[in-house]
Amino acid sequence: MDETEFWEIVDRTREAAGGDPEDHAELLVERLLQSDPDSVLDFARHFESRYNRAYRWDLWGAAWVLLGGASDDAFDYFRCWLIGQGREVFEGAVHDPDSLADLLEDFDEELDGDGEELGYAADEAYEQLTGVVGPDLGIAPAPPEPAGTPIDFEDDAVMAQRYPKLWGRFMAD
Repeated sequence: MDETEFWEIVDRTREAAGGDPEDHAELLVERLLQSDPDSVLDFARHFESRYNRAYRWDLWGAAWVLLGGASDDAFDYFRCWLIGQGREVFEGAVHDPDSLADLLEDFDEELDGDGEELGYAADEAYEQLTGVVGPDLGIAPAPPEPAGTPIDFEDDAVMAQRYPKLWGRFMAD
């Protein structure tokens, strides 16, 4: 499976789910069950490499603004959700996290931003196909600390300056 096919699967299942992350995860598992186990592992490698790539302080700050705060776990689930938004949103956010203000048409804090189940879809599909837990993907784990320079998420002035578009759209009264 190449990168284009990976993103096509993500996009088609998200569109079929109407953007609901839980439905998206269920449809993603169903779609992956139509593949062979090696293709499911390829999908998992693509997902995991993007998940690790998004482990950045600047993206965590964007998640903080969008979600009104983001613990370690919340940021993990946010990264899964971000991948689920497709290539354009993902790549745009990695390049410039503040661009999420322009890339996201709607954002419902109650529904969006948490794609935990998306992170398990390939594992679930592989296990259903083979009856065993998937092997190690051979991808280096994310570093112990996010890439980039730490940001003081608790300092509103810093956050407003660092994320002017996101702050203006999601935090302004």
